[in-house]
Amino acid sequence: MSAEFQEARWNEPIIMEIGRKGERGILMPLAEERVRNAVGDASELLPEDMRRAAPPALPEISQMRVLRHFLRLSQETIGTDLNIDIGLGTCTMKYSPKVHESFVRSPALSELHPYEDEGEVQGILEIIYRTQEYMKSISGMDAVSLQASGGSQAIYGNAAIMRRYHEQRGDKGRDEVITTILSHPANPGTAATLGFKVITLYPGPDGCPDIEALKAAVSERTAGLMITNPEDTGIYNGRIREFVDIVHEAGGLCCYDQANLNGVFGLTRAKECGFDMCHYNLHKSFSSPHGSQGPGAGAQCVKAFLAKYLPIPTVEFDGKRYFFNYDRPDSIGKLRKFYGSPAVIVRTYAYIRTLGAEGLKQASELSILNNNYMLQQLLKIDGLSMPMGQGKRRLEQARLSWEKLTNETGVTTDDICRRIVDYGFQDYFASHHPRVIPEPFTPEPVESYSKDDIDEYVEAFRKIAREARETPEVVKTAPHRAALASQIDEQGLTDIYRFAVTWRAYKRMKNGSEAREHGHA
Repeated sequence: MSAEFQEARWNEPIIMEIGRKGERGILMPLAEERVRNAVGDASELLPEDMRRAAPPALPEISQMRVLRHFLRLSQETIGTDLNIDIGLGTCTMKYSPKVHESFVRSPALSELHPYEDEGEVQGILEIIYRTQEYMKSISGMDAVSLQASGGSQAIYGNAAIMRRYHEQRGDKGRDEVITTILSHPANPGTAATLGFKVITLYPGPDGCPDIEALKAAVSERTAGLMITNPEDTGIYNGRIREFVDIVHEAGGLCCYDQANLNGVFGLTRAKECGFDMCHYNLHKSFSSPHGSQGPGAGAQCVKAFLAKYLPIPTVEFDGKRYFFNYDRPDSIGKLRKFYGSPAVIVRTYAYIRTLGAEGLKQASELSILNNNYMLQQLLKIDGLSMPMGQGKRRLEQARLSWEKLTNETGVTTDDICRRIVDYGFQDYFASHHPRVIPEPFTPEPVESYSKDDIDEYVEAFRKIAREARETPEVVKTAPHRAALASQIDEQGLTDIYRFAVTWRAYKRMKNGSEAREHGHA
């Protein structure tokens, strides 16, 4: 049972901090004399300006220590293979079939190089092309790019297309983008990055964006609408076509953020809702694991009149061969190096081929069923509520609130989020910022989870709510049975001066911090 969970705990340093000079995991034999005579000094084969001044600072570690290191890291990881991660709402965390993993780990894919000639990589180009065709069918759009590294970059790409479209039409005064407070923050974020002024709509009594506020916001300055539906509350805006028509009448374009796709597979499409563009997260809805900092892939889908603006290169087929097309003078340019994340695209292709159209629709129906069963059970817990859009049916997720429990016990949603790890579950996603709903909690059970999984998950929160009343300090000082011996300083996750994702950046940051402390900088 989850109550008996005890995660392994190691004070394991990162790999760059272990080992010692001279340690080796494998001993490479020296080249034979006849080979040395024939080839010469290998370093001479590199142009002088490409040679390193010093060897790379790589860790030197014995093979056994490497294996021990990664074993310990694996023991400290909570993932889908071992635990339930229903709590990562808006991220659509689902099971990734092992057969799909075998495809992406095959040397036929993993050994491909981005500079290989097109004629030698027809297989992966065909998969990319066919996946684009599936995205066209799922969205109803006419053209697709899979180059984006993730959903936010795909949103950025669509916002860039919006800007380019108005520039080419001479509509230089269209500098405003309308979005909603409960849409993904990447919508206002990318719009602002591209120089747009952002107008934000708030929800009305039904939990959906206020349509009267939209009517008041549109003008001759409206460049477009960027909106998520269903929003992070799980409420589907049934008047979405009216929203689109209002913006179109004002001369703007409409971008559909469909990161929350898992509840509408086969039920609604961007085309029928009237949108000009949409995007999907391939690394969420289409089963690829949601890796920390990547890899991800975003699908940018547009109508025919916007196709010329898609990022270069596009992957196309002339009836005989698949190829990269760079001859696109109206393109917004490249979004990233090379072309997308092939492993994520292969998983997406395999997922769609495995399920088919009816299977995708069933995934949505099961997600909606799972979510509404889970909500019925969760809302029996004293202290938990679903405050927005009373009486509205949720789709694949919902935004709940622990506000009542917090007012009665002092235990916050962040405390509960840490405590749930002690029961063997992934910590949950509370809310995007700003937290419109106080003490938020956003679960999403999707189609992967059984009734037993959901019941076990709900029971853990029921026990934590009881602990909050009987032994609140146990909850407030959690985690106790997790890999980490103390609570994480979360400010380091949002402070650009402390956040580093590479060893080199960490060393540079650490050295700069130490220098400042000693008054040297």
